[in-house]
Amino acid sequence: MPHISTRTHLYNIIIYETDLNKRMANLYRLTLQQRHRLPPVSTGVSSGYSTSLSCVSGVSKKSDCRRFKASRRLVVGLGAAFCSQFMTMAGTLGANSLIASARQRGAVEQVLKDVQWPEQFPFKEEDFQRFDESPDSLFYETPRFVTHIDDPAIAALTKYYSEVFPPSNTPGVSILDLCSSWVSHFPPGYKQDRIVGMGMNEEELKRNPVLTEYVVQDLNLNPKLPFEDNSFDVITNVVSVDYLTKPIEVFKEMCRVLKPGGLAIVSFSNRCFWTKAISIWTSTGDADHVMIVGAYFHYAGGYEPPQAVDISPNPGRSDPMYVVYSRKASTA
Repeated sequence: MPHISTRTHLYNIIIYETDLNKRMANLYRLTLQQRHRLPPVSTGVSSGYSTSLSCVSGVSKKSDCRRFKASRRLVVGLGAAFCSQFMTMAGTLGANSLIASARQRGAVEQVLKDVQWPEQFPFKEEDFQRFDESPDSLFYETPRFVTHIDDPAIAALTKYYSEVFPPSNTPGVSILDLCSSWVSHFPPGYKQDRIVGMGMNEEELKRNPVLTEYVVQDLNLNPKLPFEDNSFDVITNVVSVDYLTKPIEVFKEMCRVLKPGGLAIVSFSNRCFWTKAISIWTSTGDADHVMIVGAYFHYAGGYEPPQAVDISPNPGRSDPMYVVYSRKASTA
């Protein structure tokens, strides 16, 4: 039997997942058209990026790994209508543009400026449904030692962290990396007395060199964080918010375990495991995602008004990267 290298095996797995996700996407889109007869979503702000349906950035872009893009599928629930209502505040941009302009970057960052939030949480239960509702523990059972955004996006996120994190080796500082993996994208050599990683795969967490401890937990089954109140100075979450099916519960817990004035940083791109991402995410675009994450902060309560930053390093030429952040209110 011929020897198959680990790289070749990983490549074959990714190609298989890509083809499978593409077939699922086409089937699901057709099913929604038949069931709901809804028109395609059009928001006032276009990010200029098509949504990738499979997170395959773990393979170098120099390889022949096929990365496909698909149009936004049809929206389920009223949450997307809420997004569309507010997208017009930043102006209309060309949906077919391949390179984001300075105006576009500014528009994304303006999405959370002076939002008049509805009194009630605007999303419905079906907005948090996923194509694949099988146990997440099965999906994440096999470790994936890959990165889910490309190198320029990683560098942009690391640079952002270096600008907002407490200095390395600051006495008493604790950081929680939520939905962590084998890499956290923290600045090189960054250390604190306590850096906790919470994720789904123990083998990945064991390989993460920045962590001082880790917890294996499925937040979709149990959003309760196993930490004392006011424990952390910073909480990070990288390209994982789109998988949370109970985001308000999780964001409330984040607020609880943050110290007063503590910083919560949620970063995301347009890359995902499409079948595991929630409906409201896969049916909307990048600017809408900023609004969605901002809504999580707002309706969880206890935070200062959330803000957005577009840190995309090479708009139109590499993976986009966005940050929505907030601090725990000092009176929370």
